[in-house]
Amino acid sequence: MADAARARKLAVRIRQIVSATIEMQIKDPRLGMVTITDSRVTSDLREATLFYTVYGDAEAVSDSAAALASATGVLRSTVGKQTGIKFVPTLTFVADVVPETARELDEALERARLADEELARARAGAAYAGDADPYRKPAADDEDDDDTADLDATPLDDELDTHRQRSTP
Repeated sequence: MADAARARKLAVRIRQIVSATIEMQIKDPRLGMVTITDSRVTSDLREATLFYTVYGDAEAVSDSAAALASATGVLRSTVGKQTGIKFVPTLTFVADVVPETARELDEALERARLADEELARARAGAAYAGDADPYRKPAADDEDDDDTADLDATPLDDELDTHRQRSTP
């Protein structure tokens, strides 16, 4: 087994070689605007997976997939010649879904932004259903504390005082 660092380096090199070969040597008319976005090599260096995107509609994607499948042998031999490794990994092409996922995320963010704007417009003309501050505030202490002490007493305080008086011998 090769180490992970060697597999990563080989994956980068394979991506560069395949990209250049597709651009310069492959003349298949079915091949559209193909971009190799990523490549991964297994730890035993026997298989390489290349992720690609195609600019265009679904027909261009399917045509490019067929063109890449037919050019796999040429691409593999080019990789073997330029890397000089003993065993050239088999190449597998997989359509990359990252751009589609990014587009879906952008659309979801746009929907959330529009919903936030609508909520802000609804909130602009809104008023409180009750008081603006629903919490009770203590009464203002303008008078003497002695006079207001009896007024501030609640029935519960009176019961506690009565209970204390009974329990005291």
